[in-house]
Amino acid sequence: MLQNNLQHTDRLRSPVNVLAHPPQADGGGISDVINFGIGLLRRQYLMILVTAGLVTAASLLYLRLVSPTYTAQVQILLANPRPQFVQQQSLLAEPAFDLSQIETQLQLLRSRATAVAVIDQLKLMDDPDFTASGLSLQSLWQRIRSWGSTGSKKKDGPSDPPGEPSDTMVDAFLNRLSAGRVGYSNVIEINYNSSSAARAAEIVNAVANTYVADQFSAKFDANRRATSWLQERLRDLGDQALTAQRAVDVYKSQNNIVSLDGKPIDEQQITEINNRLAAARAQTSEATAKLARYETLIASDPTKPSSIANLDAIGTDALSSQIITGLRQQYLELTRREAELTARVGRDHLAVVNVRNRAREFRVSIFDEVRRLAEVSRSEFELAKQRQEEIEKQLSKAVSQSRSVNSAELTIKDLESRAKGLRSLYETFLQRYMGSAQQETFPVSETRLLFPASPPSSKSKPKTRLVLALGILGGLALGLGLALLRDLMDRVFRTSSQVETVLELPCLSLVPLLPARKSPKLPVRSQQTDDDVQQRIVSSPTAIHRTVVGMPLSRYTEAIRSIKLAIDHNPAKISSQVIGITSALPNEGKTTIAASLAQLIGHTGKKAIIVDCDLRNPSLSSIFAPKATSGIIEVANGSRPLAETIWRDPTTNLAFLPAVRRGPLLHTSEILCADAISKLFDRLRAEYDYVIVDLPPLTPLVDVRATSSLIDCYILVVEWGRTKIDVVQHALHTAPNIHESLIGAVLSKTDTRAMARYDGHRSYYYHDSHYIRYGLSGS
Repeated sequence: MLQNNLQHTDRLRSPVNVLAHPPQADGGGISDVINFGIGLLRRQYLMILVTAGLVTAASLLYLRLVSPTYTAQVQILLANPRPQFVQQQSLLAEPAFDLSQIETQLQLLRSRATAVAVIDQLKLMDDPDFTASGLSLQSLWQRIRSWGSTGSKKKDGPSDPPGEPSDTMVDAFLNRLSAGRVGYSNVIEINYNSSSAARAAEIVNAVANTYVADQFSAKFDANRRATSWLQERLRDLGDQALTAQRAVDVYKSQNNIVSLDGKPIDEQQITEINNRLAAARAQTSEATAKLARYETLIASDPTKPSSIANLDAIGTDALSSQIITGLRQQYLELTRREAELTARVGRDHLAVVNVRNRAREFRVSIFDEVRRLAEVSRSEFELAKQRQEEIEKQLSKAVSQSRSVNSAELTIKDLESRAKGLRSLYETFLQRYMGSAQQETFPVSETRLLFPASPPSSKSKPKTRLVLALGILGGLALGLGLALLRDLMDRVFRTSSQVETVLELPCLSLVPLLPARKSPKLPVRSQQTDDDVQQRIVSSPTAIHRTVVGMPLSRYTEAIRSIKLAIDHNPAKISSQVIGITSALPNEGKTTIAASLAQLIGHTGKKAIIVDCDLRNPSLSSIFAPKATSGIIEVANGSRPLAETIWRDPTTNLAFLPAVRRGPLLHTSEILCADAISKLFDRLRAEYDYVIVDLPPLTPLVDVRATSSLIDCYILVVEWGRTKIDVVQHALHTAPNIHESLIGAVLSKTDTRAMARYDGHRSYYYHDSHYIRYGLSGS
């Protein structure tokens, strides 16, 4: 296989797409998508336009058949605010409308009761919208539904009572009626669709008025029933409250219970004693603390000067005593004189000692006065303690007396509480009763009509512009989808990149399609004469098979040259002398390419022979030597020599070994495997530079697999736009020995003008201008 093609193929290894996507360039991405989209439009534009036209026509037909629909709208306000005095007197609770309550009101609007009331009120049983008269899609649908419902009623139950609207009519009415909340407000918008603008406004106003009247009636009936129940309840509560108050009075008189300011006397006495006891305990505690401070001071040594420092700890008694204050002043004066004399004459001087002794006497005198005050404090402590004990005795006595009446007090409290509760409940119900009695006479409703509906000025359905826009856009979208689906289902070979990616083989050439009417004819004899048969000169083939000779500067001939160049530069094998041409299916152009390749080689001056090895269908022999009587089979079995079976083309000096079919051949693969065929090919190798072998296709026959020992290399011919990818892959999978010897594939019958639509990256490659510039003919 060609080294450069193999390297290029390695770069193209990617998931195979049946759309023949080109390999992404280094700067790929959005450009690949754009190229693919442009290519899709160029390939499938006709389907897109036809689909868009059909959908647009269907939209116009829909607009023609569907009758116009007019929608009338009316708005209703829920929870209409009541006057302040009415809210205070309202018997029933007035909660704010939440989402569930609004949804409940919507269901009431769309209920069958509302529909029946409006149908009876406006006498809609003869309305054309419900009788389905006229030709329209709606009328046809209603007739179908009516037939279905009639059949089910006959089976399931009796028909509707006379004079009442049928279920079909009610359903048709509800289908035209819709209601919804406006945003997050308490406003409900009601819509009704009708073929008449005036009729739509009349019906939607009737629905709104029916709903408002029903709400008012329901509220009035609820207030009336509540007032009647409240009147009976008030009578019972009054009797119960009077009975409870009488029971309280009787129990008080029986148990001799008297209260002052709402409290029992025993309770007041205990409260007073508790207050006195708390004051006595506080006084005792204060006296105890004062006595403790005196005892602490007395316990210190009066002869020491430091003892006088704690004198202020006894509190206000020491500060208010004139005796202590005088003695303390004199003591302080002596202390000051002692300090002065000590500083002048020293601590042991007689004068200093005398002053110190006098100060000691003053400290003793002060402590004597403190002892006297301590005795006074002790007397006060004992008095306070005695008073506290007396009050505690009084409290114990009062508590013991109050225990005897506790049971009676608990009972009277329970009776009074019950009597008070019944009285309060009676007064509350009496106030509610007075309010509800006034509420019945106030004509107020929670809902009101904001503004009556008027006949709409324009139809709501169908919207002509919207339907046409959707038809055109939908048709284009559907066309694009179908085009994309068709492209995805196009599992055939379209580009060389696809061949290389799918088959992992280099694409040797794109052989263009040459219709016979466009190919020039050479001035040769139209019929084979007897002299030609005796000299074994090939007959005049068709113009396509003579293109490489008659049109040497054509794209077709250049494509055949590309195949020859690939054979000559095949690096996989040392020799590429014997070349087998095969295909996956019949009629893919392998015979034409084999003949063209052999004629091109012969025209260049090389010795070439083409051998027809398609033993069961020797189509090449029927073109070049239709009157041949012997061929490869006769040479193989030894009945005729090789020199007597070879035909020649005088124009290109091409030799041709035909295959003559005399009857059905059963074992053609065995014939091709025989030693005689192998020896024949060895002789052809020795006598010719190139041996071109026209082989049968791979899929229907196994003959090609039997030629692996005869052929140096194979060329697979694939028809452009016809051969299925799966078929070729299966054919190569079942013939692995042939697959290994393939040097490449050739796309035959290629539509070069259409290639630009499938290979967007190399669309300019297929322009005829590039070939005409070098003297080559175009497509």
